[in-house]
Amino acid sequence: MRSYTFRLKPGQDLFDSIEAFVTENKIDAGCVLSSVGSLTHATLRLANRSRLNEYDGYFEIVSMTGTVSTNGSHLHVSISDGDGVTIGGHLVSGCKIYTTAEIVIAEFNDVIYKREQLENDSGYEELVVYKK
Repeated sequence: MRSYTFRLKPGQDLFDSIEAFVTENKIDAGCVLSSVGSLTHATLRLANRSRLNEYDGYFEIVSMTGTVSTNGSHLHVSISDGDGVTIGGHLVSGCKIYTTAEIVIAEFNDVIYKREQLENDSGYEELVVYKK
């Protein structure tokens, strides 16, 4: 296992920047170990909904988890506002960094993560793990 730590700056897109980092570093299989930071805009896909929800304001990233791969990532994030009201969902493009985002990713060298359409499943491309 190898770990990476990087920081995103104001105005960067949280999801797109993670995807770019994964691509640049050729991470075929990994996960988010830790993340903290803040947002001024959030775009999330909530449970069992196909449409995206948009949120403007100042939010703390209180949690992010999921798998990352050059073959597609699946991330969930929880954010809280100034009153501590917390919401979470599927992370997609559109979340803009306010002050910072500190991300720690673990890379697994013995497997490759891919996203494939599976029969009789969710309708989304799901994680398939291949040995290297």
